[in-house]
Amino acid sequence: MQHTSEADQDEQATRPFEGLVVVELGHSVAAPFAGQIFGELGATVIKVEKHDGDAARAWGPPFQEGAATLFQTLNRNKQSVVCDLRDPAQTDTLKRLIAERADVVLQNLRPGQVETLGLDGAALLALRPSLIYCNMGAFGRAGPLRHRPGYDPLMQAFGGIMSTTGEAGRPSVRVGASIVDMGTGMWAVIGVLAALWQRQAGGQGRVVDVSLFETAATWVSLIASQVLASGEAPPRYGSGTASIVPYKGYATSDGEIVVAAGNDGLFRSLARVVGHPEWAEDPRFADNPSRVRHQAELYGMLDTIFALRPTAFWLEQLEAAGLPCSPVNDMNQMLAHPQTEALGLVQRVPGTAMDFIGLPLSFDGHRPRPRSRPPALGEHTETLLRQPATMTPTTEIQE
Repeated sequence: MQHTSEADQDEQATRPFEGLVVVELGHSVAAPFAGQIFGELGATVIKVEKHDGDAARAWGPPFQEGAATLFQTLNRNKQSVVCDLRDPAQTDTLKRLIAERADVVLQNLRPGQVETLGLDGAALLALRPSLIYCNMGAFGRAGPLRHRPGYDPLMQAFGGIMSTTGEAGRPSVRVGASIVDMGTGMWAVIGVLAALWQRQAGGQGRVVDVSLFETAATWVSLIASQVLASGEAPPRYGSGTASIVPYKGYATSDGEIVVAAGNDGLFRSLARVVGHPEWAEDPRFADNPSRVRHQAELYGMLDTIFALRPTAFWLEQLEAAGLPCSPVNDMNQMLAHPQTEALGLVQRVPGTAMDFIGLPLSFDGHRPRPRSRPPALGEHTETLLRQPATMTPTTEIQE
């Protein structure tokens, strides 16, 4: 009798989608991130690439083990097939693969392209009625801009994120992380999971639509609600926020620190820590609405005080007083922090020398781990599409 080890059981527990087959007609960030989430959770993910591959393979330096690091971090746990989607024979082979095996299709090709190729949701659901098909567009399925392509920085600009990011009187700033692309990948997974849940009841597939623009608008929904209520577009507040004061970052004598004194009790504690307990009785700072109105005066004083001492001093004093605070870590500091290590966030990809940050969730205390390295271009073409992996396409697909 074969026994399953406790380690094997833990590993299986982190793969709830084992047996699920996902076909990724994707490139760049959004669809690959969604595909990788499914792959990390146990699904078989088949990545369809043009003959020179996903453009992200060249998004470097740095490069690691044959491709750009940006590509490698978004494409582990996948199989790669090369398919010229302009070649009807190859496209028919891909359709057959989807009809026979796929549970989910993710696509973020240029708007209108899948319809031209007969790879749209309606066409593929006609072949496999149980299929969950997810469009990951730029501007969404309707409206005057629905046919336009889009990328993360464009959507941070169009969706209003950049208008709220940066400092007053200076140009808008893009959030450094690809929050719109990766957020759209997350919404794709959420939408697909909801559709899979419904499919359990009736067996019927459906089309899910997500988009970069809708994701960007959602990220600023708290700010948008204030604008909808007041009609006033907010200025930029740097590390602060419009409606909570004091709630921002400060330069110390050797770095930066963020302090979030988000209620009256915390403000009183902060006033004591910085040596001005009388501020708590000052009518200008008596409550949050008052502090918001007089934030220029309050922040001017706090900026001067925090600049006098090093970050470590302030952290010790603030934490002892129970005040929420944090140093502004650079990437090396974050990656090397004992908290990052304790959570096992940085994971080695099996069979490689590459380390990446894993999924931000655990099951019964166990984080899903990478199962396989990112695929070489077309590595699984012959196996999955029954054609030579070195085939030369007749026409390059434009993405």
